[in-house]
Amino acid sequence: MSPDFLLPPDEEARLRSLHQQQILHILRESVFDELVRLATLIFHLPISLIALVDAEQVEYIANEGLPGQVQQPRVEALCSYVVRDNKAVVFADVSGADQHHLTPEAIAAAHARNLQFYAGVPLRTPDRRSIGTLCVLDHQPRIFSEAEQQVLEQLAQVVTQTILTRHYCLVEGLGAGHWHEVQALLVDEIEGIKTLVRYMATRNIAEPSGAVELQQAVLRRLAELHRSLAEYWLSKQ
Repeated sequence: MSPDFLLPPDEEARLRSLHQQQILHILRESVFDELVRLATLIFHLPISLIALVDAEQVEYIANEGLPGQVQQPRVEALCSYVVRDNKAVVFADVSGADQHHLTPEAIAAAHARNLQFYAGVPLRTPDRRSIGTLCVLDHQPRIFSEAEQQVLEQLAQVVTQTILTRHYCLVEGLGAGHWHEVQALLVDEIEGIKTLVRYMATRNIAEPSGAVELQQAVLRRLAELHRSLAEYWLSKQ
């Protein structure tokens, strides 16, 4: 069993919110893969995951950069701390100064994968319960700025809204055809944001002002995408 100190106070209600989405144990769906690829591109990091935190296991429904990592025990997963606290969590140096915050199992699992940096933000359903995380990782320690965290949180809102839209289409009865249509539109929008990031990367973003310009541009596009998804979902209520 997962140790009590890893469980949030609303664990039972949180698990009900997670299971209501009926998204555990799904086949890989392209839109979630594209969202983690976008995260790695935005932050220039090799790894990004969409994690769903169940009672005992953490399941990764999208994985960029960690081949073969489909699930792992909750006690080993850094994402467990995000869900426990229901807020963003950053471990700038898993192999060093941050170890006293982690279980021995989590330290060992990170060491086995040579994971030294972790930043994760919650995937919150409308009841404000965290069903999982969107996270980015690196093989070396790294600083993660407040501006970067803001971008990651905005991208997580898009991920959550995508999960809710999927549920509404496939579970509430709108139909698989609508979900395929939404996925196609989302993938097109994500490709557009990728193109923007690549274009701005060819400019002089080594300067602080360039990095800020990129973050602000990505935030605007992500906010527009989240708003469009929310409006679509609400229009079908």
